[in-house]
Amino acid sequence: MPVLISCKKEDDYRERDDEIIRNYLQAEGLTAEKSASGLYYIIENPGNFPKPTINNVVIVHYSGMLTNKKVFDSTTGDNPARFPLNGVIDGWKEGLQYFGEGGSGWLFIPSHLGYGSTIQPGIPANSVLIFQIHLIKVE
Repeated sequence: MPVLISCKKEDDYRERDDEIIRNYLQAEGLTAEKSASGLYYIIENPGNFPKPTINNVVIVHYSGMLTNKKVFDSTTGDNPARFPLNGVIDGWKEGLQYFGEGGSGWLFIPSHLGYGSTIQPGIPANSVLIFQIHLIKVE
């Protein structure tokens, strides 16, 4: 009797995540653009120039939540976040470049552009992430 051996590669959740995001948008009555990578975004205010590049430092206010609307992280009051764009998840690296300084909107990030199978505090593995963002400044 032959023995079958298979190598289990990490599951690809792209189709599942796309469906989750589309269902969320529909349920909320939202219309978003979709990029080639699978990132969905809504630009409420495009902002002005400059737009950040991967080499910029950005200052932002944001709120991050899961599709069940549970907030896992956010900035508050007079305490925006400041970070190099090349040091964050891929969904932010791509998504923030759609906004100019002063711009605001939403990012709907499939798990492969977020934390993937890595568990983060308050974020289960393979989670779709939703961020409301306001890009305050590009440095």
